[in-house]
Amino acid sequence: MTDDAALSAALAAIAERGAIGERSLPVAIAHADQFTVLVPRTARRLVDLGSGGGLPGLVVAVRCPWLQVTLVERRTRRADLLRRAVRALALDDRVTVLGVDVRAVAERHRGTFDVVTARSFAAPAITAHWAGELLVAGGLLIVSEPPSDDADRWPEAVLELAGLFDQGRELGVRRFVRR
Repeated sequence: MTDDAALSAALAAIAERGAIGERSLPVAIAHADQFTVLVPRTARRLVDLGSGGGLPGLVVAVRCPWLQVTLVERRTRRADLLRRAVRALALDDRVTVLGVDVRAVAERHRGTFDVVTARSFAAPAITAHWAGELLVAGGLLIVSEPPSDDADRWPEAVLELAGLFDQGRELGVRRFVRR
């Protein structure tokens, strides 16, 4: 089975259990690929906040074999589904699933991730706060954005408090750099 076939099968198994709401997995995977192309080749550690059904975290893990990936999902059932997918995709050696709240991750791994990804994790202020806590200086936050661009969605005061600089929106995702 090719990587894409295995990835599609793993995500389909998660979707069958109701943990992925997208109707079209190919479209969902294509959107997750927008995260993947923004991950720098120099990055070594990535954390996906609110991993849910594995989008974009599992896609990034499959597409970026140089990364150590941490999937954070506080809902036990979904974390278990992610662990099964990680085993099915033979990613156990470099993907960890943490079934805890992001606060616990920040307490143990503050300032240690090169990249933070988030898709439907939380409101912008909360996402910015936790990314600021988790990223190394110069690290990158990549978030999914709604179809329409709202200039007020990421207030400058919130970004400044989190130590983030907005690098703009492209193809449905926005990038921020940790100062």
